[in-house]
This record gives sequence, structure tokens and C-alpha cells, in this order.
Amino acid sequence: MQLYAHPFSSYCQKALIALYENATPFEYRNLEDAAASAELASLWPLKRFPVLVDRGRTILEATTIIEHLQRHHPGPVRLVPDGDGGVEVRMLDRVFDNYVMTPMQKIVLDPLRPEPARDAHGVAEARGLLDRIYAWLDERLAARTWAAGEGFTMADCAAAPALFFADWAHAIPTARANLRAYRARLLARPSVARAVDEARPYRRYFPLGAPDRD
Repeated sequence: MQLYAHPFSSYCQKALIALYENATPFEYRNLEDAAASAELASLWPLKRFPVLVDRGRTILEATTIIEHLQRHHPGPVRLVPDGDGGVEVRMLDRVFDNYVMTPMQKIVLDPLRPEPARDAHGVAEARGLLDRIYAWLDERLAARTWAAGEGFTMADCAAAPALFFADWAHAIPTARANLRAYRARLLARPSVARAVDEARPYRRYFPLGAPDRD
């Protein structure tokens, strides 16, 4: 398998965490490399990443990549349970992508727009959305080790990069102790720590300026 990814991309980290959890063998096509970037363009004209190529089949989107890995390359860590447990994991995967990752990216990417096109109102809305989802997650995590319960799942693969960068862009309040503790548990998980460490050389890319922590 080949994974076309950039180490500092939040969605690429989501897929990488899943691969690292089960020690799944793959070739890392780091998009810092011009040849890998050209190959990505031939596979997917939109050049969005990550992209997985497995036995000639091209799989787009981090969530779909994780589902594909479980179906075709299962390992000891079952990232999407069967039955109702799987429904909850998929729901929380969408929550972290849509209501943590998306508003975080709105805040982070706004400074890259030309100044007349910046969206202060949209950024304020994104911060408000993060405040609300932080509160919701804090309550939900009160009696849980991981997002969906006691087992590490795809929801945690989504949560780790989303909360990592969201806390940089719009800090999780100290009052949200459950959520802050969960973020710390994620960063201590070996698969997550590996993805974070691989991205360290690229922290200069963070538009708001990476804080000196994590």
C-alpha cells in the first residue's frame, strides 16, 4: 500500500494514526517530495489528501481509508466495532471532523486569505461553535477513557488531530477538565505521539504561529 500524505495535515494524521495503531505496513509517499506530489495529481485531480492506493485501488478521504483498512487489512485494534458500537463511532467521527476540525480550519486558514477577503464574522462563528462543542464533549467524556467508551476507535483517530490543532487555534478552557484530560491521553497514545513527532519539523506551516508546547 502507498499513502500519499503530509505529516502536518490533520486529516493525514487521522489516517496515519489508524495505520500505526495496527502496525500496518505501507509506503509513506510524503507530499513534501515533488515526485510524490506529482503522483498524487495523477491519482486525484483535486490533490486533496490523504489518498491510499491499495492493489491498484485508489481510496479517498481519511474516514474511508480507515474503513478500508479494517475491512482489508484488519489488525488487533478494531477501530470500527460492529453493531450499535459502530454507529456511535461513525457518529463521533463525523462530530470531530465537522464540528471540531472544520471550525478550527476556518480560524487557522483565514489569515492566509487576502486581507480584504478575510472573514472576521465567520471566524467569530467558528470560535463560538468550538466553545459549544467543547462543552458537549466535556460532558460526554466524563465517564469515558476514549471517545466511544473504553476502546480506542476511529473516533479517536479523528479526535486526536482535531483537538490537537483546535486547542492551538482556540484554547480548550481550563474548566473543561474532562476534555483537556482526554486530549492529554490522546497525545500520550503511541500511535498519536508518533504522528505528532513526525510533524514537528513542519510546525512553521501553522499560520497562527505554533505554540511552544505539545
